[in-house]
Formats: sequence, C-alpha cells, structure tokens
Amino acid sequence: MLKNITIVFMVLFGQMIFSQNQEFSNIIEEYHSKKNFNGTVIIATNGKIDFLKSIGLANREHNIQINDTSKFNIASITKTFTAVLIMKLVEEKRIVLNHTIGKYLPDFKGEGKNIITIHNLLTYSSGLENKLDNLGMTPYQSNITIDDFIDKYCANNLDYKPGEKSVYGNTEYILLHKIIENVSNDSYENYLKKVILDPLKMKNTGMSKPTEIVKNLCDAYLYKDSSNTFYKEEPYYTNLYFGSGALYSTVEDLLKFDQALFNNKILSKETTEKLLTIHPELGNTAYGIWGSTGWGNFKETFYYRTGGIQGSNANWIHTIDNGKTIIVLSNTDATNLYEFSEKLYLESLKE
Repeated sequence: MLKNITIVFMVLFGQMIFSQNQEFSNIIEEYHSKKNFNGTVIIATNGKIDFLKSIGLANREHNIQINDTSKFNIASITKTFTAVLIMKLVEEKRIVLNHTIGKYLPDFKGEGKNIITIHNLLTYSSGLENKLDNLGMTPYQSNITIDDFIDKYCANNLDYKPGEKSVYGNTEYILLHKIIENVSNDSYENYLKKVILDPLKMKNTGMSKPTEIVKNLCDAYLYKDSSNTFYKEEPYYTNLYFGSGALYSTVEDLLKFDQALFNNKILSKETTEKLLTIHPELGNTAYGIWGSTGWGNFKETFYYRTGGIQGSNANWIHTIDNGKTIIVLSNTDATNLYEFSEKLYLESLKE
C-alpha cells in the first residue's frame, strides 16, 4: 500500500514539475516572439536548478544559436564581484571602510581625496562629478591604462558632499578596481581568480581583454523598435569598464556565485551581512547590489543587480525567504529584463 502511495506521489510531483516547466517555457517563448528576447534564463530554489533555457541568436551574421553554455558580457553585475573583493580585503584588515581613499590611492588627483571613504565608493555616494555618463561611449573607445583612464575621467571635482546622496555611475567602481590592485599587490584579474573564480570553479567567467578571443561569447546587438530590426552595437573596449563592468560569464557560473555569496562561502557571515546591509538613505544600495524589504510583486526581502552596456544586458534577483534565484542574460537591449524576471519569479512561486 505504502509503495503504491509513493508511486502515485512521484507521478503527481513529476507532472507538477513538467507543468511548471512548460509555463516557464511559454513565458520565454512569448518574450522571444513578442518582445524580442534573446538570451539564457536560469531559475533555481536554494541553489537547485528548477529551469534552464536558451533562445535566440548569439551571432546574427552566421545564424549561430545561443545555448545553455553561451557566455555574455554581464556589464554592471561585475560591480558585485568588485564589492566582494573589497570586502575580502576588509575582512583581512587590509582595508577599513571609513578610511579615505587617499590612503589607498595616494596618486589620486581628484577633489575629495582625503574626504571620500571606501564606503562612499561602494554606495555611489562619493560626490565626484560623473564625467563618464556625460561622455557616452567616447571614454571606452581608445584603449588606455587604468591609471590614465582614472586621471582623464575619474579624477574629478566634487558635485556634492560625500555621503549626502547616492548617484549611480561607473566612476566609483573603477576607483575600487585600482584600490584592489594597490592593496592586494596583484592584478584585479589574479585577485578575482584567487578569491572567487578558482574556489568556486567558475571556469566560464573572466575579464574581457582587447586581443582575446573568448569561445562561445555572444555578440551583442541593439534593437530599433520603429523598424523591428537589430543592428551592430557601437565598437568599444569592454576592458575599459574595469571593475565596474568588464566581466563575462554564464548563468550557471553566476548561480555558483549567487549561492556562495548568500551562504557565506566567500566571506564570513559578519562580512557578508555588512556587504548586504541595505542603506535606505542612499537609494537602497548595499555594496555592489541593491536590496529591498519588499516592493511591487516582491513581498519578501530580495536583492537585485542589473547590468547593461549597449546590447549586453543582464538581470539577477535573489529572494531571501523563498531562496529563489533568477538570472537572465541577454545579448540585445530589446527586452525589459526586470519585467521579464518578475514574471518568471511569480510563476516560480506557484505550487
């Protein structure tokens, strides 16, 4: 009798999983056909993959399909990695969050060198003028060293008092990249491998280099709504985004990072809690990621991180109570990934 009940339960459970997977597929097919989604989606509960699917083209010139191991430029999701590296140095007592940046960037030529703190950089509240956003893609189109890049685009005057408010941009995380190198006495790339990539076996994640051919990396495209057509993005050097946006990865590698971060596998529990502390007075930013105790359709505490450089777009959501992780990577700018992720999240809650 017990054996029969077990068999019936397993059949019903299998049918339920199949039904939900079909719904996930339906949502993705709809967003592909009606909203031009091209990319890869992963949905997991407490690190266990519930659903993984890819759709669309990695290269439109040669009609190459995106697959589950396709790599994407993850843009500003890079900032979370940078924040983790900084907090590792904090944990090792090599950086102090309330120390000013002059201690770690002695050659910094901008205003506020002895006022701006590491905490200010992590929360985009340095007060430094954001030249980069005003110049569009121009700063990223001539390959120069990080020192020259900082002198030219980041060593700016103060627009407001550090800590007064949070104004999002890349400047702070490019400075953090340089601080990591100065304090660790190593390159950002090597320290990243040592602290995160190698221990987590994230073999499909790395930093973009101007001359490197990355196998299975998707080309990126912009979308013109008026003509329903895609076109090539403007040429630029991805590496010039440094610690603010220079990484590429896959959804499965990012899931490894997600689980390691939220389960204190990279940093101690105390340090992780500090990284994930939400600062409402600074636009709900934590360090390298945003958080909320509930907003819109999310009735629980959740963290999220978006990324976008021209055609490369990404969205990552992690909920605390339900342990849901949703990561969407795309090689076009055609789709509202937050809206898409929210729809997948709501479906994931159904029993």
